[in-house]
Order: sequence, then structure tokens, then C-alpha cells
Amino acid sequence: MAMPLESPITFSNVGKIRWWQRGIFASQTGYVLLALAVLLVIMHFASPYFFTEGNMQNVAKNFSFIAIATLGVTFVIITGGIDLSVGSMMCFSAMITSMVMTELSTPGSPAGSLFVHMAADGKTVLANVPGLILLVSILAGLGVALLAGLVNGFCIAVLGLSPFVTTLGMLSIVRGLGYVVSNGRGSFPGGPDADYFYALTSGDVLGVPMPFIYLVILALAMAVVLHHSSFGRHVFALGGNEKAAELTGIPVVRVKIEVYVICALAAGLQGIIISGWLGSAPANMATSYELNVIAAAVIGGANLAGGIGGPLGAIVGCVLLEVIRNGLVLAQVSSYWQQTLVGVIIILAVLVDRVRSRMT
Repeated sequence: MAMPLESPITFSNVGKIRWWQRGIFASQTGYVLLALAVLLVIMHFASPYFFTEGNMQNVAKNFSFIAIATLGVTFVIITGGIDLSVGSMMCFSAMITSMVMTELSTPGSPAGSLFVHMAADGKTVLANVPGLILLVSILAGLGVALLAGLVNGFCIAVLGLSPFVTTLGMLSIVRGLGYVVSNGRGSFPGGPDADYFYALTSGDVLGVPMPFIYLVILALAMAVVLHHSSFGRHVFALGGNEKAAELTGIPVVRVKIEVYVICALAAGLQGIIISGWLGSAPANMATSYELNVIAAAVIGGANLAGGIGGPLGAIVGCVLLEVIRNGLVLAQVSSYWQQTLVGVIIILAVLVDRVRSRMT
């Protein structure tokens, strides 16, 4: 027989956590988002040109140029790893894409006869199947990125090499290969599909830059994968405690290889898009971009120790860096200050997150 309680049972920890102490409001991403809002207000009053349509399109296009690669490197950082080869990977993928496009568009070349022919005037080159050269070229560019990602993942996950050392070596290997295949001159997209290439990389839809559209699609896909799939749960588990993840049956080696492949593919796609905006793929393209990409991910809340990160933080970090850069240009401040400010912001973001963690 149940005995009546003299006083009802209460739980002291229920109802103590307020809404601003949960979810995104309690994360580093939330603080950075608030700082970004304050910065936007300051820029609105500091420059009458900041919120113009042309400048907003410029900001959206510029931060999209590093944000796609930032999404990829965020996967790696969540697992507790790092990828320093993303900048070189951007350059090499863009270079291979341009070189393949030009090679396949040259009548008389070994593979050119399969894709193009001369028009009746004997001067104009026509594609046998419009868009096919572009598709093959992009697949070639992404293919080399996939191979580099596989090598990174294999060395780190199977051979047990340090991610920092492995990707630092890949940074040099890929950059060197870019100089070798182009003889240091870079490459230019050409041929009958060049117009398609520029439309897909530097064009816009109703005023919205194409890179921004790709970013939104990929960020939504990343959010679904991270938070609504077993692969996403494995990625977070790996970053939280690799030994525990292995003991619970998570395929640690496979997941590690997959995140480095995803990171390389994102960097390769980013490089192809940038080459469309530049109109070429120079051999020194995207030099030191890996620092901006990793900085944006860390500022947005990705923890270098692993276990924390997401697409929203990656995008917020990229937007913050671009707004600062754009603001410095409008204020006619030397662009050299940008690197200094980025370093200060990284330290402040980590410091604020550490203080917040100790207070909760």
C-alpha cells in the first residue's frame, strides 16, 4: 500500500535554465551573431554606402567565396582534426578544371575530336554536346580534390599520422603540383562552354550571386547531415571522445576518411567558383586562404578540440570577417589591418567562450 508523502517531491534543477542560457543563445555562435549585428549597425552609421544594393551583393559574393570551404573544414574540426591544405586545394582544382576545359576544346588535341568540331567558317569551334566539356572539366577538378582528400584521410585515420603534419605536407604537395602542371603560369577557362562556366560561377539569379545560392544549398544539406543522420552523430561522437566512439562500434577510420574527403571536395568546388570570378586560375591563387577558412570556422564556434560546430557558425564567422574587411575598405583603412583584427577577434571569441563556460 502506497504511503502518502508529507511534502511533494521537487527537483531543484528544473526550470533553472532560462531561454537565453540554452541552444544558440548560450553558444559562441550566438555571441558572434550578436557582435555581427552590432557591427552592422555601426557600419550603417559610419558609411552611407554600406547598405547599398551593390555593396550588399559584393559582401554576399565575397564571403561566399570562402564559406563553402569553411563548411568543409568545419566537418574536420568537429572530429578534432585540422586541414591546412584547403587553400592549395582550391588552386589545384581550379587549375585542373581550366586546363581540362581548354584541352578538350582544342581541335586536333588527342581528346578534342571527341568533344568539339570546326564550324563551316573553319574558325569557330563548336561543342558536339553543349555543356559536356564543362561537366567533364568540373568532374576532373573535383576528382583531384577527392584523391587528395583520400590521401589525407588514409594517412591520418589508417597510418595514424598527425592531421597538422599530414595536411601541411599536402599543402606543399598540391601547391607544387599546381606549379608543375602549369609551369608556373596558371590556366584560363576556354572553349565553347566558357560562357556556361562563367554563368554558373560568377553569374546571378534575380540579383542573387550564384556562389551565395550554392552556399545556402550546401549549408542546408550540411545541417541535415549533421543533425539528422547517423553519419552526423558519428562525426560529433568522434570529436567528443574518439576512444569511446570506437568502443561503441562507430567506424572511426571510415568516418575520418569521409570528413577529409568532404573537406577537400568543398575546397575544390570553392576554387572552381573563385576561378570563374577571377577569369583564370593563377598558380598563386588562394595562397594563405586556409588561415581565413579555419579562422572563420573557429570564430563561428567550431571548437578545435572537437565535438562542437555547425554550418550556421561557419557562415556567421565568414560574414563577420567579410563585413570587417568591407568596412575597412569603405573607411579607407589599410587592408593590412584586416589580418591584425582577425587575430584579435579569434582570441576574443575563444576568451569569451572560455569565460562563458566557467560561468555556467
